[in-house]
Amino acid sequence: MSESERVRLIRERLEEALAPQELAIRDESHLHVGHEGARDGRGHFHVTIRAEAFRGVNPIARHRMVFDAMGELMNTDIHALRIDAAPPSGDDS
Repeated sequence: MSESERVRLIRERLEEALAPQELAIRDESHLHVGHEGARDGRGHFHVTIRAEAFRGVNPIARHRMVFDAMGELMNTDIHALRIDAAPPSGDDS
């Protein structure tokens, strides 16, 4: 699967599950070439997401929500996922 296809799938999953007001996805796989965990072809990604669904939710639960939205992609296409998740306007409450 191409890298752009993976980003598209990640975007679709997050938009469907969390209806974010802001969403940025960066493919950082090129930074991990040769890394033991990257040899299976899965990618490294950084997600910045702002969604009302995170309001009043602690950071660990926010990460779980993102991982849940990824579903089987965590086993088939994503090796590492760095997450910056918060409610809109940077309010972490």
